[in-house]
Amino acid sequence: MRALSPAEEFLAARDLLLLHRSDRAKAVAEFRWPRPAEFNWALDWFDSVAARQDRAALRIVGSGGPETDRLIGYGELARRSGQVANWLRSIGVRRGDPLLLMLGNREEVWETMLAAIKLGVIVIPTYTTATPQELTDRLLRGGVRYVVAESELADRFAGAPGGWTGIGVGGGDLAGGWLRYEDSAGAAVGFAPGGPTRADDPLFRYFTSGTTSKPKMVEHTHVSYPVGHLSGMYWNGVRPGDVHLNISAPGWAKHAWSSLFVPWNAEATVVALDAARSTPAEILGILRSRRISTFCAPPTVWRGMAAEGLGPRPPALREAVAAGEPLEPSLIELVEREWGIGLRDGYGQTETTGQIGNPPGCPPAPGSMGFPLPGYTVVLLDPETGQEVPDGRPGEICLDLTDRPVGLMRGYVGDEARTDKAFADGYYHTGDLALRTPDGALTYLARADDMFKAFDHRISPRELEEVLLRHPAVADAAVVPVPDPVGLWAPKAYVVAVADHPAGAGTAHGILERVRAELPPEKWVRVIEFVPSLPRTTSGKIRRAELRERAADGVEYRIDVPETHGD
Repeated sequence: MRALSPAEEFLAARDLLLLHRSDRAKAVAEFRWPRPAEFNWALDWFDSVAARQDRAALRIVGSGGPETDRLIGYGELARRSGQVANWLRSIGVRRGDPLLLMLGNREEVWETMLAAIKLGVIVIPTYTTATPQELTDRLLRGGVRYVVAESELADRFAGAPGGWTGIGVGGGDLAGGWLRYEDSAGAAVGFAPGGPTRADDPLFRYFTSGTTSKPKMVEHTHVSYPVGHLSGMYWNGVRPGDVHLNISAPGWAKHAWSSLFVPWNAEATVVALDAARSTPAEILGILRSRRISTFCAPPTVWRGMAAEGLGPRPPALREAVAAGEPLEPSLIELVEREWGIGLRDGYGQTETTGQIGNPPGCPPAPGSMGFPLPGYTVVLLDPETGQEVPDGRPGEICLDLTDRPVGLMRGYVGDEARTDKAFADGYYHTGDLALRTPDGALTYLARADDMFKAFDHRISPRELEEVLLRHPAVADAAVVPVPDPVGLWAPKAYVVAVADHPAGAGTAHGILERVRAELPPEKWVRVIEFVPSLPRTTSGKIRRAELRERAADGVEYRIDVPETHGD
């Protein structure tokens, strides 16, 4: 019997997940990761899809109605990315060269990503709001040789160290030796690789959001993200021919998740819009006017749409998911009530692909982020003893490396100690805490770094935030510890008030009453400070480190409660 080629093995694994998309038990039991020795996703998979059919691969949303959109087929992108790869090679780009990519949601993002994969270049995606200090850090730690960036952002690199070459996208004046991306239009179309791509060759270096520490540099390979995102395709519920919208900015791992590999693994169409400049009303309009069938957005976007008013169900929408931070049950209930769709939560990290999720075809369990996805064996370990915890007890989410999931990073570049710690004792340690119910569902608690003790009780900020968010006056909330003379630490809530609720004593006391009614005294929020907004990463995560270090710059509302002691 003939052995399957890497592309055929990938296709067979993908089709199994599509076949069992509504049967989690079968998908988990039968799925096996493809583990090719050599694999180039752009050449072996994307170009083969383009050769089979030429439906739209990418839809760039225009500034007007649907008639102003730009539709780009799989075939056009396959040809154009080969042309860009040839041009990059002609200016000296070689396999293994680190390339920093800093573009908005424009077609050149996808052209360059595909070209880089074909060449074997290491891509360092970076968001367009990166500061000169952040860029210097990435250029130096990433060993960057080439930069592809918006021409209008070239000045931000002025004086940046390193022997790199700049390539500007979008016209405009360029100085300092920058090249023009548009010159790639004159290159030859047909691309021939210089040799095979090893599966364990590095492909991406992602800088984490740094919510609790200095950003880590995560390295992924030519299989860990392209092949690893089969789990995310399954969780999103994307099928061939779907029209998929993901709200994420280039530069964050979630963009590669759901605006590149997840939809194109499924042979779907990616819809791209400028998320940073899109209002909730505009996103709702896109869902209807572009007949979106599968939709992924962080909870912050879902909250914004809820505040706007969801309105009628988008006519083509079949699947709706959220990722980036835990999803509160009230949003799930609202989407079910208004649209008749189960809004499904999920979990993963920059270091991995989708690990856990509420699968398609099953009603989501409110408050739970779901079950381990196909290809991932998840265990909860006591952070202190390293032993597996029983159901109902908090434990660190860890991945069993006995059968190492393909979607797991290679490690942290330049930080061997941190890599060793993450992979200690035969497990990958996520640093996140969760609870497991007897049926196997997992509920997110907090980052292990975010958990704290108050009055001898362990406190999960997320548990308190969910109570706060149920109050009608609260638009957004984050809980962090502040020093307390009796309890050592006490929970403080930073609250964004709903527009028609005054951010004053009356509202604060009403919120605190809700906390006292729903939580035991040892978990009561002791301090509230109203703020206009919470510091968040572009991917929607709360920057808790910034809140913990922030001095009170507004009025604080406090309550006195009886002293309590835990175990």
